[in-house]
Amino acid sequence: MRHAVIMAGGSGTRLWPLSRAARPKQLLDVVAEPGGGAHSLLAEAFERLEAVLPAERIWVCTAARYGEQVRAALPRLRPDRLVLEPVARDTANAVGLAAALVAEADPDAELAVVSADHVIRPVERFAATLTTAFDALAARPRALVTLGITPTAPATGFGYVRRGPATEVPGVAEAAAFKEKPDRATAEGYLASGEYLWNSGMFVWRARTVLDALADHLPASAEGLARVVAAPAGPERDAVLAEVFPTLPKTSVDYAVLEPAATEPGRVLVADLDVEWLDVGSWPALAQTLAVTGDNAVSGLAVALDSAGNIVLSDEPDHLVALVGVRDSVVVATRDVTMVCPVSDAERVKQLLAAVEERFGGRFS
Repeated sequence: MRHAVIMAGGSGTRLWPLSRAARPKQLLDVVAEPGGGAHSLLAEAFERLEAVLPAERIWVCTAARYGEQVRAALPRLRPDRLVLEPVARDTANAVGLAAALVAEADPDAELAVVSADHVIRPVERFAATLTTAFDALAARPRALVTLGITPTAPATGFGYVRRGPATEVPGVAEAAAFKEKPDRATAEGYLASGEYLWNSGMFVWRARTVLDALADHLPASAEGLARVVAAPAGPERDAVLAEVFPTLPKTSVDYAVLEPAATEPGRVLVADLDVEWLDVGSWPALAQTLAVTGDNAVSGLAVALDSAGNIVLSDEPDHLVALVGVRDSVVVATRDVTMVCPVSDAERVKQLLAAVEERFGGRFS
């Protein structure tokens, strides 16, 4: 059967001080709703998958410290579909743990891996492409299918995948090459060629295929995860997981699974996903999910006089942010931190957080 796992373990440091270690961006109600109010990126990801799968076949993988918050945010998530990482060991182990538990529940499972921090519209087009990617596994059971976003600009912040020959499944091609984040001129060439897609970081494959790939290329992780699943579910398994997981080699699923597979012609496929796609990884990206008031993107109480191009957020219901003559700035007010920076320096917020931690420890993290 078809399953999906939402990867929801990130800490969202580039959205500090709104996103914190105790409450990361995927759990914050930051996506504005047409009639007012807002919901979380995680809730949106779950609802998006429900257009393709029943709730009982949707899983969430997150850090153990977020477990209760995820349960509260997703009342339709089955308790046994929540995968909790005791520590962060990068995506190869997170995906591997989820795949091992899905395969235990359904040995023939086909598994989509999606992110908790994307905004994708329209949902119907996403659902159709995800279904097509699953269909590709019927034609090529050992395939690793990545979802490629139709680019709308020469973005330098995304990786790219180049289409190769078409497959027997309409809308799916062999992946000819993966490219790291390019410079501006290279990105413009990619866009002009029409051959390249943004690499979304979303995948579809058989759970068993991922576990076999880990056994071939990351045996320590495969052996450790096998020990975890061999233990009876419940306190005994939790104890083995807490012992084993922190010892697993820390690496990405791209390096452990996709790169080795890409050396085999036709093994990695790409499905075209022609949607409005937003990877909410920075303040300028988050601004696109906020309501627009005048010439500013705003969430919470705010008044702006002769100010434009700003991203303004107050997460305290009685805390007013007031601007006069401010241009192109990020202004974020929380209970204990006020952060101001030019929009052009928004990518440096992670660096700012490191400086704060160096001075104050984890007090404001």
